[in-house]
Amino acid sequence: MTRPVAGIICCTRTVGIEPAQAVMSRYVEATMAHADVAALLVPSLPGRMRAAEVVGRLDGLMLTGSPSNLDPALYGEEIGDAPGPFDTARDGMTADLIKAMLDLGKPVFGICRGFQEINVAFGGTLRRDMAANPDLIAHHAPDDVDFNGMFDHTHEVALTPGGVLARAFGAEAAVVNSVHYQGVDRLGEGLAVEARAPDGVVEAFSATVNGAPVLAVQWHPEWKPAQNRQSQIFFEIFGRALRGAPLVVDTPGASR
Repeated sequence: MTRPVAGIICCTRTVGIEPAQAVMSRYVEATMAHADVAALLVPSLPGRMRAAEVVGRLDGLMLTGSPSNLDPALYGEEIGDAPGPFDTARDGMTADLIKAMLDLGKPVFGICRGFQEINVAFGGTLRRDMAANPDLIAHHAPDDVDFNGMFDHTHEVALTPGGVLARAFGAEAAVVNSVHYQGVDRLGEGLAVEARAPDGVVEAFSATVNGAPVLAVQWHPEWKPAQNRQSQIFFEIFGRALRGAPLVVDTPGASR
């Protein structure tokens, strides 16, 4: 049987000295393997392509993490001391993709930057003090750790009772990796909190728009999912959404 097709957003990156449309393979492989879907990479070239031209060919959309941050102008603030780098082409493409997909009642999921993009698309704002605010836990590893060590930085999140993730994981809490300097400030309208960090920062949310599920997490389930059952479940939820099935099947042992 033909599998559903997931659109996976690309970032504007530099390869050598040339601009490139790219996405890290770990996002693509984790999505395809654990959601059991085919995939198409969607370039962030809004000047060359409209979202409406491609969403009809997609069954769902996965918005990935990225080194870049959203332009603060998208949520009504000036860049000022906002940390870059920025990717305004991706900003424009994802905003159009989110709207176009949800207008058609198709699922939209997000990871890290994708989580932030969805929050802003729903009218939310972002905070940029995650690294310096003494009232918050450490949401990013120290600057002197290596790449693997950055993803080894973890903290616990409390899962909303009865929420999609709590039911799917069969748990009240989860330990997640934390690799972000920005986060949710004001939650977007219509988004329901799925998880919070110990300092109260929203770490996951969900919604339903035109019958389409929306689910996004601030952490990185694509990082070594073979070693983390809950990460696998996140992508399994995505696969079920693309097939029009219930997002959660309540079965014993889901949190193993």
